[in-house]
Amino acid sequence: MIRQLLMAVIVLFAFGTLAQAAKVGGVDVPETMTLGSTKLVLNGAGIRKKNLGPISKNVYVAGLYLKDKDRNSKRIIDADETMVLRIKIVTSLITSKKFTDHARDGFKESTGGNTAPIQKEIEAFLSAFADEIRDDELFEIAYKKGVGIQVFKNGSRESKITVPGMAIKSALFGIWLGERSEDNLRTLAHKLVQGA
Repeated sequence: MIRQLLMAVIVLFAFGTLAQAAKVGGVDVPETMTLGSTKLVLNGAGIRKKNLGPISKNVYVAGLYLKDKDRNSKRIIDADETMVLRIKIVTSLITSKKFTDHARDGFKESTGGNTAPIQKEIEAFLSAFADEIRDDELFEIAYKKGVGIQVFKNGSRESKITVPGMAIKSALFGIWLGERSEDNLRTLAHKLVQGA
């Protein structure tokens, strides 16, 4: 209980998250947050599930934060604007290897198989997830205008990495918002963009 309270205080201090929150899959998802001096609003949130035979299990809860709400996924992917994808891990099923393997597959799909021009940037991004991922961890995957991709973990005020470039930004956000072959990711993308 004390650990959860401390984590909430750290996140509040680091990101200026307001107390008001929506509840998604039992996880509090703040309605607003700030990154640097940029105020962001929750565009939509949803749950990523993993099918385990006849049952499915929640893997993480994701929320997308933009400067202004937008329902056009292509416009969001291509926008040179500050935005954050907030991911709260809710199971021990996800590991560093599984996360990075799925991310690699996502980059291939979001780039139409042409990852070569941004391979160096992809590897730099994935290095932020080298440590073992544990249940209840929080990642904020941010694109900061004029800076690049940054990854903040568990409310830390210091990014684990900084990767400049719009090509990596578009490919990265395309993993969650672009046209994907997997039904569950299509459902999550709809919720992130449409707010359903």
